[in-house]
Amino acid sequence: MSTTPPLSQSVGYGIVIGLGFAFSFGMILTTFVLKRYNYELQTSEMFSTAGRSVKSGLVASAVVSSWTWAATLLQSSAVAYNYGVSGPFWYASGATVQIILFATIAIELKRRAPNAHTFLEVIRARYGAATHIVFMVFGLFTNILVTSMLLTGGSAVVTSLTGMPTAAACFLLPVGVVLYTMFGGIKATFLTDYAHTVVILVILLLFAFTTYATNANLGSPGKVWELLQEAAKRHPVEGNAGGSYLTMRSKEGAIFFVINIVGNFGTVFCDNGYYNKAIAASPVDALPGYIMGGLSWFAIPWLAATTMGLAAVALENNPVFPTYPARMASADVTAGLVLPTAAVALLGSGGAVATLLLVFMAVTSAMSAELIAVSSIFTYDFYQTYINPQATGKQLIGMSHVMVVGFAIAMAAWSTALHYIGISMGYLYLLMGVIISSAVLPATLTLMWSKQNWWAATLTPPLGFCCSLIAWLVTAKKQYGELTVDSTGANNPMLAGNVVALLSPLVFVPVLTYALGPQNYDWVSMKAIRKGDDHDLAAAANLDLELVPGEARTHSMAEEEAEQAKLLKASRIARWMTVFMTLAFLVLWPMPMYGSGYIFSKKFFTGWVVVGILWMFCSCFAVGLYPLWEGRSTSARTFKAIWLDVTGRGAKTGRAAAVHEGVGSETPEEVVPEKVKS
Repeated sequence: MSTTPPLSQSVGYGIVIGLGFAFSFGMILTTFVLKRYNYELQTSEMFSTAGRSVKSGLVASAVVSSWTWAATLLQSSAVAYNYGVSGPFWYASGATVQIILFATIAIELKRRAPNAHTFLEVIRARYGAATHIVFMVFGLFTNILVTSMLLTGGSAVVTSLTGMPTAAACFLLPVGVVLYTMFGGIKATFLTDYAHTVVILVILLLFAFTTYATNANLGSPGKVWELLQEAAKRHPVEGNAGGSYLTMRSKEGAIFFVINIVGNFGTVFCDNGYYNKAIAASPVDALPGYIMGGLSWFAIPWLAATTMGLAAVALENNPVFPTYPARMASADVTAGLVLPTAAVALLGSGGAVATLLLVFMAVTSAMSAELIAVSSIFTYDFYQTYINPQATGKQLIGMSHVMVVGFAIAMAAWSTALHYIGISMGYLYLLMGVIISSAVLPATLTLMWSKQNWWAATLTPPLGFCCSLIAWLVTAKKQYGELTVDSTGANNPMLAGNVVALLSPLVFVPVLTYALGPQNYDWVSMKAIRKGDDHDLAAAANLDLELVPGEARTHSMAEEEAEQAKLLKASRIARWMTVFMTLAFLVLWPMPMYGSGYIFSKKFFTGWVVVGILWMFCSCFAVGLYPLWEGRSTSARTFKAIWLDVTGRGAKTGRAAAVHEGVGSETPEEVVPEKVKS
């Protein structure tokens, strides 16, 4: 970008600190309202699982928000700038299928281990402590990599737009997130995920309509198409059909696609944050929530990058472009600065503010999920399992709070260090699969295959990790003759490391399983995982624990059988849907266009853009309006109770109000403690 930032440092501090505290205040107020009017109590179970009762609309918006990292917007725009229209599609399809496939795992987790708090508890229940520790290491590696990407990408954009020191951005971006996550737990992350997702969708639609409808220099898909044709003559894309930006036939784009799809398997299937959301969903809402979330998310990187990445290419020969007359420096592209540069070219300082808001929302919402993921691993898999098996609810929630703060400080320091040694978000994005993807297959088979034995589950991740490191570094040394940030960050070494990490377990798992004897697991020990003991917290608040949402300890056999039947049906649907949608996104749609080497005509490109905008409107409905509709009765009841309370007309609060309105459990009003009625 240009040497002079388009915004002052005061604007940067105002958005990073001011918005952070505004969200924190909103979540603290929401937590108070839920406690007073919905009989909710911040127990250890509520903190980490939201009472296992979240509906599909909120699950979908949380999936979209968690998967919309800084990298989603910044890296996708960078690959569009480098490879043309293929980049956004490969990014979106290569990261959507994992969410769709994860829906199957989410259902199996709820079937096999209804009381689990993390996926690591499931691994320990099946294989014991050694395997548990191996997967804990890989799970924490995943959270560290994802949070590093969030902070390195987010801080680079804040610095480029406002001049705020990168170290300050790394340390201040998490502050508000830590506050509202501590007060509201995973429920707060669901609610802020919803708010953040709505803001992100609105800003991306603003960028799309500016680029393709109102901007003086662009203003229509046809004009963008003409400028991309001229750009291809000035600097054709090596490896693309005809050197064009307007073709799906892109050699480097296809290499990125493979790296992208492999790496994202790791960050979904090894990230405890996605299992947290599956656990928090009510049994019937997990499948529709994940499917809806995956399909809604597809439009975000596809339209964002097709808009901003291509707008940057189209405008860089225009004096409005910040780096004119030069092209963007490759280091700036790798750092994720294509989107902010294009936004400034399109909308001036207004575009800079919109980008700052966009990145703030993407970083903070995804980071809240990472904080909950890490705090639940340390609380349930480390503290309760190995340090204090008899931990009370107060001790568990205290450990959760300590870990939220501790992990945020550690990651701010680590991300600052990465900045100073020259490791960018783009480098980390390509590297993540090399580090973590060897754990994907054994983690998945823990829930899906009864025969995988202890040896396969325990040894496969470290063996695969060793193989992927060797493949990555040997390829870099052989191709470039030296090991540097540039050589190890190139596409071919990263491709080798990523593919070996994901595929080597296909050899290790069956060999170790059948050579040393299959397990024939009966799934019983997973059902023995117990909930945290929150009786002390309920007693301190003078509440009956059985009445707190999500805390009921007793269920009738009929209820459990009905729930299992619903989950079994959802499991069958999930498997067929994942096969169909994976084929559609990875083969049926893109491959004919790649194979033919078709270069988009002006009409085809216009249709491509229109489909992206229409898809984004569908996403707005699915994750913006549908959650409001789904929660209409609870919202109406809560607002009515608040109004009666404020006007002094003696509102029935908490469970009493719910029962009075005929919502929730059939528990008679008389059993609600007097403290709640008053």
